[in-house]
Amino acid sequence: MKRRSDHQPADGPRVWAGIEELSDDPQFQAFIEAEYPSALEFSKTARRDFLKLMGASFALAGLTGCEKSSFVTALPYVDQPPNETIGLPRYYATAVLLDGYAQPVIATAHAGRPTKLDGNPQHPATQGRSDIFIQSAVLQLYDPDRAAAPARHGEAVSWADVESAIGTMRENWRGDQGEGVRLLLGPTTSPTLLRQIDAFRKQFPKARAHLHAAAGHEARRQITAAVYGQAADLHYDLADCDVIVGLDDDFLGPGPDQVRNALGWSQARRRSSDRPGNRLFMAESVPTATGALAAHRLIADARRMPVLAEALGNALGVAGASKPDVTDAEAGWVARVVAACKDRAGRSLFVSGVSGGAATALWIARINQQLGNAGQTLKLTAPLVGPADAGTLTELVSDINAERVTTMLVIDCNPVYSAPGELNVGDALKRVHSSFHIGLHRDETGALCQWQLPLAHPLESWSDARAVDGTAIILQPVMTPFYDVRSVHDVFAKLLGAEDQTPDAVIRDTWRVSFGDAFEARWKQALHDGFIAGAAAFVTASPVSNTIVPPNSAGDLDIVFRPDPTVWDGQFANIGWLQELPKTLTTVTWSNVIAVSPALATRFSATNGDHVEVTVGERRIKGPLWIMPGQADNTVALYLGYGRTRAGRVGDNLGYDAYQVRPSGEPWLAQGRLRKLDSREDLAVTQLHHRLEGFDLARELSPEQVEKVKPEQASLYAPWPSAKNAWGMVIDLDSCIGCNACVTACTAENNVPVVGADQVRAGREMHWLRIARYYTGDIAEPHSFFEPVPCMHCEEAPCEMGCPVHATTHNSEGVNQMVYNRCIGTRTCSSYCPYKVRRFNFYDYRSPTDSPEHAAHNPDVTVRSRGVMEKCTYCTQRIEAAHVAADKENRPIRDGEIVTACQQACPTKAIVFGDINDPNSEVSRLKRDGRHYVLLEELGTRPRTTYLARWRDDDPESRQG
Repeated sequence: MKRRSDHQPADGPRVWAGIEELSDDPQFQAFIEAEYPSALEFSKTARRDFLKLMGASFALAGLTGCEKSSFVTALPYVDQPPNETIGLPRYYATAVLLDGYAQPVIATAHAGRPTKLDGNPQHPATQGRSDIFIQSAVLQLYDPDRAAAPARHGEAVSWADVESAIGTMRENWRGDQGEGVRLLLGPTTSPTLLRQIDAFRKQFPKARAHLHAAAGHEARRQITAAVYGQAADLHYDLADCDVIVGLDDDFLGPGPDQVRNALGWSQARRRSSDRPGNRLFMAESVPTATGALAAHRLIADARRMPVLAEALGNALGVAGASKPDVTDAEAGWVARVVAACKDRAGRSLFVSGVSGGAATALWIARINQQLGNAGQTLKLTAPLVGPADAGTLTELVSDINAERVTTMLVIDCNPVYSAPGELNVGDALKRVHSSFHIGLHRDETGALCQWQLPLAHPLESWSDARAVDGTAIILQPVMTPFYDVRSVHDVFAKLLGAEDQTPDAVIRDTWRVSFGDAFEARWKQALHDGFIAGAAAFVTASPVSNTIVPPNSAGDLDIVFRPDPTVWDGQFANIGWLQELPKTLTTVTWSNVIAVSPALATRFSATNGDHVEVTVGERRIKGPLWIMPGQADNTVALYLGYGRTRAGRVGDNLGYDAYQVRPSGEPWLAQGRLRKLDSREDLAVTQLHHRLEGFDLARELSPEQVEKVKPEQASLYAPWPSAKNAWGMVIDLDSCIGCNACVTACTAENNVPVVGADQVRAGREMHWLRIARYYTGDIAEPHSFFEPVPCMHCEEAPCEMGCPVHATTHNSEGVNQMVYNRCIGTRTCSSYCPYKVRRFNFYDYRSPTDSPEHAAHNPDVTVRSRGVMEKCTYCTQRIEAAHVAADKENRPIRDGEIVTACQQACPTKAIVFGDINDPNSEVSRLKRDGRHYVLLEELGTRPRTTYLARWRDDDPESRQG
């Protein structure tokens, strides 16, 4: 029987995963048809590079030479603490930080070592969900490249030496009231740190504070100050939105707000009997995860955003909005938006990104006010990040060049790397008489400062911070520091001349006033709950009346800057989990790319991996080109976070440094030129490695196509005898935003190894779960889909039939299991698997017995050796733990009691797991939904993992019914 061509439906549009598939190149066809896409011939240094990678990404200090590991206290207990039960984890409510904002978590600790972070289910903003940065923070804790002790001019010193030096400087500062002393801070919301900074400036009133945030909310805050006449933070109430209109704003993409926004959006996205679900309209220059979910997506160059915003304002009756010249496509998109907003007063939301600048944001603010969204779906609070009167980095560099700075204290930021190249912060820093760097790593800035003071990780120190909704969180240590480090509050206490206190004393002092007489009770409650009730108060502000003129952008190409989807602004560059995580839309790993449209690539006769040079003003960088389907024709996207030189052994010398061409005046949108070079590189891309040998991929349905009753496909095989419980999973593609939180959570939970760029190029990445990205339509204007693909846990599993030693087996509850010590590495199971979800250990990725990596391992999951297959197990360790708990209490397992790692992390609640034998379970209800379908159902494998199709919502009534 002739098989249909891969990704080619019989009665629908062609589905494609990458532009290479549209080529008829026979060499490429041979590549993708291989079981493992490439049997690469590695270079002579490949083994050495591999060991270097493992040494850093997994904290395997034992592989880096003869140096002794300093991770002593991360080992299991020798003397068992009182009230500790061996084998049972402890849970701590605390937080980790992203751009200064607290990300509330529950930390799981085994024998005193944190091994897993998950969202705090009680927190109102995140409701127990998480993102890739939360999931990866535990690996950052065990990073061997962290600064381990204080240093002066690169030589180790004691903290007594540091205190002596600070004492001497305090005497000098006291004489001139701190004249010439400058604090340069990364973004912080810590009430205690802000209190300490205020106290420092009262002691030394001529000292000044400056703020540097390479990515995140700081640029938006500057824009809102221009739009509303006062600095403010914007808060989107997406749960109450029927229509959302975005202009270059990836509000579902990575960042401190991602989990909150994703929760709200997905809540409104789900249909109910009286509500058809929200509709999303996006105009964007560079494809984003948010744009991939839009009902109508307009492709427009970045410079067009102010024009589109004014066109929307004119069509919606905003006073003062003229009718600008727009293209037919732009006019059609504006008309659809206007029609969708009819009778949606107070239930729509218009948003814009930082690259559109204040000119775009002003029209968006006026539209929200016109439609009654202000105070309803769009709310404002006073800025949470401080200090409120902090100066800018540009002002600081100007003062250094004018010789007005004598002492510089750099606190938890890395301006030598992440400042715009034209500021030459490194050269300026060398001219300062005394310089201190206080940070987690001895990074590019720490290497140039005279003193480098190592900070404790948030999981090993006391602190406080605010979440994006303004709720305060007490950060409590989950373990004792294993380096000679201090918290930022300890360092500031020395700067204030305070006496030594207990580690939590300064935090307690901050909250003693607000907690009042009930301090002890409220303190204990805050530690127990993981947050202090009470979000930030909303403020009222109206847009300014004057018009903001956008900068002149005629001529060259638009150069837009974006934080990297996995390493953000570069602060996570040394985390192997994030480097190997496929980026949402490109699936590139271990590098950043220069993204261009198909039309622009054709103009330069360039293909993926070709090196190109981008010039902005007099500065230039080069990097690999990536053809991005659906990108605006004259827009070039540069991604921050790479080109590091002192990130550590994982993050050094990867990709290009976009900060070098980033202008300080317009840091998110510039004008520049592109030139193709004669060199190229092979990128480590994952999308085409594990392709389905069939055509039934991500489905999209209109209400007319929904089947109310679906008979199960007949099978020649008798059904397996079932135990009392039968586990299954349903994944709602209409809610998936492709954020990779599930992939990272699976990696952390199941000890999934990092293999490195060379192995990824060979198709050997080890992720147990992948987010497949598919397109339909024309390459210039495609329609995008995300589809999480774990093991299907088939009832009639081909892998079980093919394994010659019964290493892959089927248990009575329907879980497809792997018996690792039986596996002999034939890889037959992978060949038989039509879903391509099994991974093979080509190398022994386990760490040496004296390696600190063991501190990060989940002890409930076997660490696999070379020569075995591994795959998703439905987190069988969690299933067994639930069985034990239920047996102890002599009761059945409750619906929702077992939560897989991917399900627990998913910020849109797209993944549901449970007992399909229980007709009242949530997973059973979803399997009866009209959108329910089985991937490659015609093969008769009867998988337990199934899907809900995405709604086709390209017209106003498409989601009714």
